[in-house]
Amino acid sequence: MKKTVIALCVLLFTSLLIACDKKEDEPPIVVERSKIEGYIYDKENITDYALVWSDEFDYEGLPDDDKWGYDVGGHGWGNNELQNYTSDQNAFVKDGILTIEAIKDEKGSWTSARMVTRNKGDWKWGKIEVRAKLPTGRGTWPAIWMLPTDWQYGSWPNSGEIDIMEHVGYDQNRIHASIHTQAYNHKIGTQKGGSKVIPTASEAFHTYTVEWFPDLIIFSIDNEVYYTYNPFNLVDIPKNRHWPFDRRFHLLLNIAIGGDWGAAQGIDPELNYAKMEIDFVRVYQSPTIQNLVREID
Repeated sequence: MKKTVIALCVLLFTSLLIACDKKEDEPPIVVERSKIEGYIYDKENITDYALVWSDEFDYEGLPDDDKWGYDVGGHGWGNNELQNYTSDQNAFVKDGILTIEAIKDEKGSWTSARMVTRNKGDWKWGKIEVRAKLPTGRGTWPAIWMLPTDWQYGSWPNSGEIDIMEHVGYDQNRIHASIHTQAYNHKIGTQKGGSKVIPTASEAFHTYTVEWFPDLIIFSIDNEVYYTYNPFNLVDIPKNRHWPFDRRFHLLLNIAIGGDWGAAQGIDPELNYAKMEIDFVRVYQSPTIQNLVREID
């Protein structure tokens, strides 16, 4: 009996040693987390927004070249657009208003302006407000939007795009906001966005706003939210292809003519001129948000 007990003890001890060896050999369990998981803040109570960049257009002449540059050319801009963008012919400031003009010449060719803050105003996270009155006319395609400054995740759409306001003239008064990423973009029909009808979009000024947080982008018109991009509502673990919005972006203002979307229902043959008027552009950032650190257990 005594020998049996001893043998059982030896067997149990040996089994425990083997189990321990196996446990030590097993790789540790790695919990995959999103790069934007763990930011803790209250988006409803951000009380420390401070103005960090603005243009009130309280001067006359060409736009302030300390704040604005231009994309120029007429190669279709990836959307089969018709206009040739200029740097000194189609944008001016007068009576406190920036005006961007799209003009058709006697030969039927269009010029316009695509103003950019690239390397003069670049931000990661914040609130951007643009107060604008939009053009009319079938074939017009004005936009207030953002592109990455450094393209660190690769060419479009991998590094992202934030469309604060888009409007196509054949669908007068319907305002669109959207985001584009590698996973979600209009080239593959997966872009994410929302729209809202503003009956006086081309008759009165309205304020188009984006609030960009470390894990959330909120779009509003005149302080009324109408679309929120939250990648966690779409995938369990957002990755770069869902959220490239952790790098600096810059602002663009332009009027396109025609294009895949702008001319989806043709261009009015009587259309010769269109203008977008901008009352102000204001960019705010919050130290609370800028200083956030991910809290991961």
